[in-house]
Amino acid sequence: MATFPFTALVGQDELKLALQIATVDPNVGGVLVFGDRGTGKSTAIRALAQLLPQMKVVEGCAYHCDPAHVGPQCVADCPARSGDFAVTDMAVPVVDLPLGATEDRVVGALDLEAALTRGERRFSPGLLARAHRGFLYIDEVNLLPDHLVDLLLDVAASGENVVEREGVSVRHPARFVLIGSGNPEEGELRPQLLDRFGLSLEVRTPTELATRVEVVKRRMAFEDDGDAFTAGYADDESALTARLEDARSRLGDVEVGEKAVEQASALCQSLGTDGLRGELTLIRAARAAASLAGDPAITDGHLRQVAPLALRHRLRRAVLEDVGSTARVDKAVAEVFGDADAP
Repeated sequence: MATFPFTALVGQDELKLALQIATVDPNVGGVLVFGDRGTGKSTAIRALAQLLPQMKVVEGCAYHCDPAHVGPQCVADCPARSGDFAVTDMAVPVVDLPLGATEDRVVGALDLEAALTRGERRFSPGLLARAHRGFLYIDEVNLLPDHLVDLLLDVAASGENVVEREGVSVRHPARFVLIGSGNPEEGELRPQLLDRFGLSLEVRTPTELATRVEVVKRRMAFEDDGDAFTAGYADDESALTARLEDARSRLGDVEVGEKAVEQASALCQSLGTDGLRGELTLIRAARAAASLAGDPAITDGHLRQVAPLALRHRLRRAVLEDVGSTARVDKAVAEVFGDADAP
């Protein structure tokens, strides 16, 4: 089944940039997308995953272990523990966490079939294991039950999923890019989870007639003949794949100068953000943006480009319902960078 091409998406430039940044550097902390239904949020996320090259994994490992980093730390049932294992390729996983999911389904639980039929205590991995080294997508994240929010906070902080229940004791890696989407009119997001997202943005229904028409035309063409439509964007998709691979490979070579760090801290101080996560995310996002652009170092332009994404949800007010949050970030950017027309 064909997937709508990422490069065929019309508009939503901020959404596309945020997803590319999180792909280049997963340590940015994921992306929160709020806004109207039917604006391409889930389409963009699944389309981006299709761009990524297949990843190397230990064959038969339920946790997608990286063959380049195996050893005694691997989970007990990982084939790599034996030292003799095969390597295979798999697509980068994009795992949906539905609102109705039970905690057992998310974290994993005792394999009842093995327990009842063979008397074995075996662990059945959950959604967090499937999402390791990929994307965990939560639609309507603001409606997620509190107990699952607490669970995700623990895993996001540690990069591990720890299960101690029913005689099962398992600790396995669970590092993924967390993508959340929702409609702020349907409920607020808990501040603890909001702060865990590295980047945030709000998407709106296009207001320009030409843009709306083009979106409809492309979607209808895709639904009429998905393979032919996708083939028309094959070159663009290949070019973006190469750009993402190059950006990931050279990320560590991008220079983070003292001036860039000072400006990031000054910007966060001006906005009154709590803690230092804002600075760290801003710098990481700017470095990823620089790598995407092929630039050797972070510049003022990169910091300006990512500042709204990295900071608008860290202001002390309920900024996802505050239409002035981006304006506040823009004003602080103008002041810190010394724009002549700063308010």
